[in-house]
Amino acid sequence: MNPNTDTKLNSFRRLSTWTVIAVYFLILVGGIVRSTGSGMGCPDWPKCFGSVIPPTSENQLPKNYQEIYLEKRLAKNERFVATLEKLGFTKTANEIANDKSILVEEEFNATKTWIEYINRLIGVLIGLLIIATLWKSLSLWSLDKWIPINSGIALVLVLFTGWIGSIVVSTNLLHWMITFHMLLALALVAVLLYANHRSYRLLHPKEKEDRVPGKVKVVLISGTILMLIQVILGTQVREQIDQISFALGNMFREEWVDRVGIDFLIHRSFSLVLLGIHILYFFWAFKYTLRKSKVNLWSQLLMVILLLEIGSGIGMAYFGIPAFLQPIHLLLGSLILGIQFILILQLRDLKQIKFNSN
Repeated sequence: MNPNTDTKLNSFRRLSTWTVIAVYFLILVGGIVRSTGSGMGCPDWPKCFGSVIPPTSENQLPKNYQEIYLEKRLAKNERFVATLEKLGFTKTANEIANDKSILVEEEFNATKTWIEYINRLIGVLIGLLIIATLWKSLSLWSLDKWIPINSGIALVLVLFTGWIGSIVVSTNLLHWMITFHMLLALALVAVLLYANHRSYRLLHPKEKEDRVPGKVKVVLISGTILMLIQVILGTQVREQIDQISFALGNMFREEWVDRVGIDFLIHRSFSLVLLGIHILYFFWAFKYTLRKSKVNLWSQLLMVILLLEIGSGIGMAYFGIPAFLQPIHLLLGSLILGIQFILILQLRDLKQIKFNSN
């Protein structure tokens, strides 16, 4: 491969890697938005209180600002409900139309407003990074068309995620919309990682590879599916905690977990299943891969982050869900899924051997 091609591939890989890091940073900031209750810090979208730069004091807003932005949100929700009905989601449309919690308009809070505003600025930065990533990928079409195709999909995903973010605001943090928003962010990470991996393989086509039995990949895929389910369960538990927090005026944090009930117990117990299947994966990965190989090193990192994730979950359960642990717990769970996806791609490239127990 000529030096010019190597330069293009390395340039694309660097940019796409930084874009993935930025998406994970946004997930962390999104967790901070949730833990501080700043999701409705800006009642409109994409502007914040109708301005590119949000206010710092309630004196900068009209006296009836709550009524103004409630009316705007309801108008947007009516259009969203009409769209859902046209697409055949009549039940969901009715639920949104009759959800009284949407009618609640929060009072201005400068801290929450600027936390949400920073969250949006990072989202804009990621959009620009993905546009740049797509631009860099176009020169690689002749080498691997799937690199620019996936970069294009990433752009579509980030635009769609931004639109869903506006719906999250207009519906006053409707619970299932928050979960869907999170899943879109994870899908964006996966698409970017896939494009990045394909560019890496073009640069290093003849690397020394391990030979592993197919069961290693099977158990990892199983662990990834279970982890995705665990993340969804976690977001649902988080949504219930938000409701409990609101009902208790953000007080009596030590009671929040007990009030969640069976959903939290399922989420907690599921972590033991995840730990067991990943210990099995790690044992096989360590046994069948070369020391200091990429698969081996990524597998070690996976186990470290998984243990940290379980530890942060224990910390939230027994210490009244500290606000600082919530975004960390969310970030660690998202990182686990990203590392699992990287390992699946790497194992797919390795030569498969039939396992003989004799």
